[in-house]
Amino acid sequence: MSHPSPQAKPSNPSNPRVFLDVDVGGERVGRIVLELFADIVPKTAENFRALCTGEKGIGPTTGKPLHFKGCPFHRIIKKFMIQGGDFSNQNGTGGESIYGEKFEDENFHYKHDKEGLLSMANAGRNTNGSQFFITMVPTPHLDGKHVVFGQVIKGMGVARILENVEVKGEKPAKLCVTADCGELKGGDDWGIFPKDGSGDSHPDFPEDADIDVKDVDKILLITEDLKNIGNTFFKSQNWEMAIKKYTKVLRYVEGSKAATENAGRAKLQPVTLSCLLNIGACKLKLSDWQGAVDSCLEALEIDPANTKALYRRAQGWQGLKEYDQALADLKKAQEIAPEDKGLADVSKGSGRHYSLSQLPSSALGAQKPPSTVCKPGGTAVFQ
Repeated sequence: MSHPSPQAKPSNPSNPRVFLDVDVGGERVGRIVLELFADIVPKTAENFRALCTGEKGIGPTTGKPLHFKGCPFHRIIKKFMIQGGDFSNQNGTGGESIYGEKFEDENFHYKHDKEGLLSMANAGRNTNGSQFFITMVPTPHLDGKHVVFGQVIKGMGVARILENVEVKGEKPAKLCVTADCGELKGGDDWGIFPKDGSGDSHPDFPEDADIDVKDVDKILLITEDLKNIGNTFFKSQNWEMAIKKYTKVLRYVEGSKAATENAGRAKLQPVTLSCLLNIGACKLKLSDWQGAVDSCLEALEIDPANTKALYRRAQGWQGLKEYDQALADLKKAQEIAPEDKGLADVSKGSGRHYSLSQLPSSALGAQKPPSTVCKPGGTAVFQ
């Protein structure tokens, strides 16, 4: 008979802990730390632990290293699970256990009753190899069919990034790979804090921080700190790192908004809006026109009359050669702020052939030297 999965993380301090460092599209997105239930399913847990360390050498069946390093997440089904572990064929048809090609189902002690459970993929009874999946929701229809042998204790946000990767069928459109993996011993750094020299002392995902996400005032302090770090990167024209910090702000905001009432959510809107605008400005600098349009669209969903968002989206439209849409955004901005003479001059220009480079500094603060764009009460690029 199956039992409810443990609520404590970890459920047993003596159980082994392992990590998977995940890359998506060649970019590191974070670390997943897992507890293996060696106290309940020791054989299954040992298989996964050794596949994380690579200590068993070459598999006799596949002729490949018994190691998850470099192994993709080959199958992703949103609101269900993410699957990996096929280190030989990398498409769900291969893999091998440390005991030989397959080994038996050890037991079905735990139910698949929550997100973040680690379970063995199989092709039927007693066909466990190296493939595994992490649940993204409760999956009770898998109880008694797949062996639950661990749980995510840190990095569920990384798993959600994988869950939301664009797929073609069930195959990720971008390469999603375990770039590194291993075992964490007592006293080891779990690697959930950034090490980019920026002074950022907050985990990359709010669920990994020891904070109450319902404490909006605490969240605001964290997001202000992160936004200031992003602004520092912006000043140094490190657009990619600025985007990472502003995006991290949005993760903390979303984590808090999901747990708070309307009043708390309203307090979080200003920092959300400013970071979306800042991301839009950075993406313009990187010539990521569609990304700029998308960020500004999100900003306009919060504040439909925000002229900065309209100005920057117009630049994005121009980069995409969508001139009519660019001009429409400029005209709308002029209607909202008719006193802006510079904008009026641009908007009444020669149809499609206007130059967005003529936009006023209030619209395109990014055109100013970074050291001068942030003035109290002014219209700076970053907030």
